[in-house]
Amino acid sequence: MGSCIICGTSVDGHICDLHEEDVLFEFRGDHPNQLTTSRYYRGSVDGFAEFGVFVDIGDRVTGLLHRSELDQRLDSLDWDPGDTVFVKVKNVRDNGNIDLGWSIRQAEREFRGVLVDDPEFDHEKLAEEVDDAGDESGNGRDETTSHDGGRDDAETSDDAATDDESGSASDTSEPASDSSDATSDQSKMSQASDADRTERTAGVVGQGSAAPEATTESAEETTSDTSTGGAVVQERERALVTVDALSDHEGDDVRLEGEIVDVRQTSGPTVFELRDETGTVDCAAFVEAGVRAYPEVVEEDIVRLDGDVRRRRGEIQVETEALVVLEDEERQTVEDRMADALDERARPAGVDALADDPAIDALADDLVDAATEIRRAVITDRPVIVRHSATADGYVAGVALERATLPLVGEEHRQADAAYHYFDRRPLEGGVYDMEDATKDVTNMLENRERHDEKLPLFVFVAAGGTRESLDGFELLDVYGAPRVVVDDAVADEAVVDAVDTVVSPSLSDTTTTTATALAANVAAHVNEHVREDLGHLPAVSFWDDTPEPYLDAAANAGYSPEAVGELRDAVALEAYYQSYEDKRELITDLLFGDDEDDVTGLASNVAEQFREKLATEVDTATANLETELVDGTTVGVLDTDAFTHRFDFPPSTILLDELFRQADDETDALLGVADDTLYVRAGATVDVHDLADDVAERAPEAGVRTRSAREQSIRFLSGERDAVIDATLAAVGEQF
Repeated sequence: MGSCIICGTSVDGHICDLHEEDVLFEFRGDHPNQLTTSRYYRGSVDGFAEFGVFVDIGDRVTGLLHRSELDQRLDSLDWDPGDTVFVKVKNVRDNGNIDLGWSIRQAEREFRGVLVDDPEFDHEKLAEEVDDAGDESGNGRDETTSHDGGRDDAETSDDAATDDESGSASDTSEPASDSSDATSDQSKMSQASDADRTERTAGVVGQGSAAPEATTESAEETTSDTSTGGAVVQERERALVTVDALSDHEGDDVRLEGEIVDVRQTSGPTVFELRDETGTVDCAAFVEAGVRAYPEVVEEDIVRLDGDVRRRRGEIQVETEALVVLEDEERQTVEDRMADALDERARPAGVDALADDPAIDALADDLVDAATEIRRAVITDRPVIVRHSATADGYVAGVALERATLPLVGEEHRQADAAYHYFDRRPLEGGVYDMEDATKDVTNMLENRERHDEKLPLFVFVAAGGTRESLDGFELLDVYGAPRVVVDDAVADEAVVDAVDTVVSPSLSDTTTTTATALAANVAAHVNEHVREDLGHLPAVSFWDDTPEPYLDAAANAGYSPEAVGELRDAVALEAYYQSYEDKRELITDLLFGDDEDDVTGLASNVAEQFREKLATEVDTATANLETELVDGTTVGVLDTDAFTHRFDFPPSTILLDELFRQADDETDALLGVADDTLYVRAGATVDVHDLADDVAERAPEAGVRTRSAREQSIRFLSGERDAVIDATLAAVGEQF
């Protein structure tokens, strides 16, 4: 029995089933059937085809990474034949063909360990356990190569000495009479090696035990005293430095204070990721290959770390010599210093509004607060999840925040897959965050915390979440303490304001209305002022009619005419409908931020033309079947959306009814769209859909009427009471208008 190199669970080998996908495997077999599916393997690019990339995983073992598995276009890959890549084995077919999957981790250090997968073994092994000298396949490893934040040449020499010790004991080519001398030499070598290692690491290396703690403000260097068997402690002053200054101290012994934000056990050292008020750095601590150093140190501990600053593979790293967890006043002092610096760093400097908009001016402080929460999350390694409605306004608003946040994630995190771990954009149906959505999010975030030690994410709701229909979902997030920000142009309910950390809504100030995109784009400009020029045209895209002149001017300054802006809106609206649950990151980015205006308008024109054709067809059909009711002097149009629309094709009822009402004559006061169990209302005057639902419920008490979505202006009812609900709604609308 062994133990999992990640969680320590007892297993046959070195990895448990839960963490098998978190490590990288080196394949040393020569047949596809020897591969294990669902594992990630190191490979090399063999060649390219129109349908994908051929990747060599081992001797005479080649698989296909199909282009559909890639997260980008095939022609945009910067791979060359022979380049090292990392892939997942998804399937090995009966004919020996291997289906590979894309790994968002494209660097060895981004895995939490490396193991050797060799069919000659009973189970996977650490690379250090494999006798490469006898590997006839030629897949041996260079024992002097630093690995996964590992040791320098001096450290490798120590390990080589240890290897020699074990090798001497089993060397049958030496005469038996020399065995006692060999044993004596081994003992001397071991003592010398341990003494040297102890001198350099201040007691980090031990017999599988934790390293000793530093107990004074100055670091203590411990060296062996072989004459007495004791230890001599020599104090050496170390400068307390910040992470951002480490590059100026390369080769120096330094002291750091900060929070442990990640612990990775590699096949060599344990890597502690330490963050202070200025940044993060990897700190490698070595006991012996694959053994957890400082097991008492866990994530979120505040520590003092002494070590030697080195550069590994072009990146600054600290070779840990002493590490101690701070408690009480010492911990509080460091926490306060980090919190003050974080507040100063996260709060954005003043940024001018993208255009003259009274609503934005009135909400300036709220916009800054929302931007601060997003920036703070990125700085503190907290994932940001943007939840937005599956509408044109929702998609453009969400993409504005995506455009601003992703570069910050790249600056804060060195991993190639950081953009996928620390930022996600997930559309919502109806602009409501219900229990189904919340349950899915909570399940994902708890799994990520368990599997990848991720912090609970910051949820940012855009063009969604402002009304009481989302409260159940918010309450579930609140159980786990996941922070929440709402940026919504809908009227924000008081209960929502109390349930989330920050709300940005025009209804909270005495000002005019605007779109969610206008709000979100201005938040984004505060999150990252360097993308301001990219955002100028986005607010104009979110208006269906009566676009404010300042936003049209801003779009024109960015190179977009009113016609081009309209095509972008129509194109995004069409793409938002299809696979509405997907973020469609690259497609939406191509629509809104092409390499040049010709690329943008060319793609948008093509998609927008489809939008107009599909919408015109449905409008013609709906108009021919629209019934008109006169109730107490109020003219109300009624459309049976189940009977006279293509229910599962574009456009959805919301877009169709909006267009019908825009085209209606001046005598039409309201428009109702009635489906099997859902009713939509459109009116020239503002309709409080919650009051309407209460009124209809009183008139049709058996119908189970409730608000479905205040954003979509819809209510839900029991399908068996459909006629009663229509009559009750007509009566209620007649009284209101």
